[in-house]
Amino acid sequence: MIKISPSILSCDYSKMGEEFENMKRCGADWLHIDVMDGHFVPNITLGAPLVKCLRKCSDLVFDVHLMISDPQKYIPDFAAAGADVITFHIESDSDVNETIETILENGCIPALSVKPGTAVEEVFPYLDKLGMVLVMTVEPGFGGQGFMSDMMPKVKKLREEISRRNLTVDIQVDGGVSLKTIGACAEAGANVFVAGSAIFGSSDPKATISQMKELAARYF
Repeated sequence: MIKISPSILSCDYSKMGEEFENMKRCGADWLHIDVMDGHFVPNITLGAPLVKCLRKCSDLVFDVHLMISDPQKYIPDFAAAGADVITFHIESDSDVNETIETILENGCIPALSVKPGTAVEEVFPYLDKLGMVLVMTVEPGFGGQGFMSDMMPKVKKLREEISRRNLTVDIQVDGGVSLKTIGACAEAGANVFVAGSAIFGSSDPKATISQMKELAARYF
């Protein structure tokens, strides 16, 4: 199933409640919430207390992407704050199996992410425990970066492995996703698309989300 997950990193933080309501009206399926600690990536964003406040503003799926060094430590906090999907990086310091189990124990969908420099095969041993894999199409840490088309073979390889094992695991792409690049992502096998500036910076975000879904649907 195709899902569009607008990245709130690109929204107007002075009116986030309004932005969230508008995203639902415009047809967004999820809301992508980037959490950065200034250590795992060179930027700092928000924490669980703010996610808890934002939960009051929307009933959309909260797609929480933990770009932090020790995600396992904070999973209970983000789950209690209202996260639905929790993504952490295989490159983090936390034990992967234990972190997945912690996410499940806290009632959320576990997802695993790989940076551009990490081989996608690194996630294969965990696929049967995951609800999603996120393939980064930019270096994590900042919005507005250019799309890395050379990540598409990783997406294709991942889709082939998921299909070979007859699993129902979503593949998400994040970074530089727009009307120009979403087709390549879908053709490679992705079905969940994070887009920030392409949606929040659009003069007609509803039309943009609709067009994104149409372009992706050509490959499903």
